[in-house]
Amino acid sequence: MKKWKPAPREAVAAFEAATSGLPGAEPRKMFGYFCVFAKGNMFAGLHEAGMVLRLPGEQRTEFLQLKGASQFEPMPGRVMREYVVVPEILFNAPKQLRAWVEKSLDYVLSLPAKPKKSSVSRRGSKNIKK
Repeated sequence: MKKWKPAPREAVAAFEAATSGLPGAEPRKMFGYFCVFAKGNMFAGLHEAGMVLRLPGEQRTEFLQLKGASQFEPMPGRVMREYVVVPEILFNAPKQLRAWVEKSLDYVLSLPAKPKKSSVSRRGSKNIKK
């Protein structure tokens, strides 16, 4: 199994600034990286590739026009369709980055809430008594 590298420091700093104080945002860790969720759906996070955002079709197309932006591919050949990698130029443009983060949050708030997993399902079926 692949061991992930830490997210770049610049991405961590930009992520913290751009996601702090967002109404409805729930910070969590996923695969050891900081992420933010709303209604159980991830909308922004960190990865060894940098900072990633979840955007709907038209906004994603617009975002991918930014110099250095790309689709998020956590493993070769495994593109996460709705996710994009934030280009480094946005790390030095906090207002612009925050606007994109807010668009990402608005998008996941428009999606159905993910049902909360019970503690049984998180531990796996081997712990269920028959």
